Amino acid sequence: MNYPVWEVPLLGGGMLIGIIAIVHVFIAHFAVGGGMFLPLTELKAYREKDPRILDYVKRHTLFFVLLTLVTGAVSGVGIWWTIGLVHPSATRTLLLVFVWVWATEWVMFFTEITAALVYYYGWNRLSPKTHLTVGWIYFASAWLSLFLINGILCFMLTPGKWLESRSLFHAFFNPTMLPSLFLRTLIAVALAGIFALFTATQLQPDDLREKMVKWAGKWLILPGLLMPLGLVWYLAVVPESARRLALGGAAPVLTVFVTLSLVMSVLIFAFSYLGAFKLPKAFSQPFAMLIMALAFLTTGMTEWVREAIRKPFVVYGYMFSNSIRAEEVRNAKDQSILVRAKWTTVPHVTHDNWRQSGRELFRLQCASCHTVDGYNGIRPLIYGWDESMIDSALQRLHKLRGFMPPFVGTEAERKALAKWLAEIAKAEAYNQFQ
Repeated sequence: MNYPVWEVPLLGGGMLIGIIAIVHVFIAHFAVGGGMFLPLTELKAYREKDPRILDYVKRHTLFFVLLTLVTGAVSGVGIWWTIGLVHPSATRTLLLVFVWVWATEWVMFFTEITAALVYYYGWNRLSPKTHLTVGWIYFASAWLSLFLINGILCFMLTPGKWLESRSLFHAFFNPTMLPSLFLRTLIAVALAGIFALFTATQLQPDDLREKMVKWAGKWLILPGLLMPLGLVWYLAVVPESARRLALGGAAPVLTVFVTLSLVMSVLIFAFSYLGAFKLPKAFSQPFAMLIMALAFLTTGMTEWVREAIRKPFVVYGYMFSNSIRAEEVRNAKDQSILVRAKWTTVPHVTHDNWRQSGRELFRLQCASCHTVDGYNGIRPLIYGWDESMIDSALQRLHKLRGFMPPFVGTEAERKALAKWLAEIAKAEAYNQFQ
């Protein structure tokens, strides 16, 4: 309640974060896996004494640098910008808890950029041994960035013993840190192969294209075999409520997303193995683009599920998605939220300002997940509800919908919110019959 509320019309702040984050995650994982692909493929060229492979790696390096250092960097800045505006309290928490981890990650990121540029501009300027060393420096720093950021992201779902100890060690090495790191490393390797399929299918002559398509296809075999084990490991250590949201049908959309992501993952690895690895001669660029599209959709769905299963928290067990801390709910459940909010436009509820109060309470407690009429719009969700029904729901919201935070505030504030919601529900009902 210490920061202004930033509302994104129609789209909603959560959706905006999701769109930018999915693009960034897709490219960032390729930045890690591709960092391994480049020196290993360069080494393959030296071992086979095939200058055509070396020429392919040079061209793939340009594609890699432009995609990861431009689009990846811009989307990374976009994530910081949006989370800072939509979830300022949670962002502050992550900065305070992990200040030294972030500092280390920024050093790794700087090393990544430097090594990538030296690797690209070092072709024909550095000796093969030095050039390969630069490539491995890039990969090491990229994977360490993944290692560090993964620990922070996993903290948001499983803070573990940090809730009692407030220890950085417990925050970083939390229950899902290792299984998530295992999965993300496999995803990075798989994406290296998928992006390589896209560039390898453009090669000529045919024998070179077949050789490099088969080489790229190999990069998806091991991840395809090991990912199911990683998924079982990950699901075994997430909180029961999170597992129930993903698999138990409590949130049908999430269960559908989980199912679709599993089906598409199977298709990706089946197409890659049977097509690229077994039949490289028949494998074409449209087929590679199909696999890449499936991989992007799978990334989007799995990241969406990972974010959603934290509900009703943004930091599990510590801070709700509307930035109200669990401790505040326990200690001040019936205290005025309007009085405590520093940036509210309405200081308290009166007989004359219930509309303004209700709208402000919606902004403070609901707008982090809901819009009025856009994505996850509240108006159609309460269609047909009267004021009494809404007020009753607000009193036990966290019990009726386990993925929603409890209402915090006085009885007068709750009733003002219920009255305002009932009014917009009537407007929805009216529009249904026009």
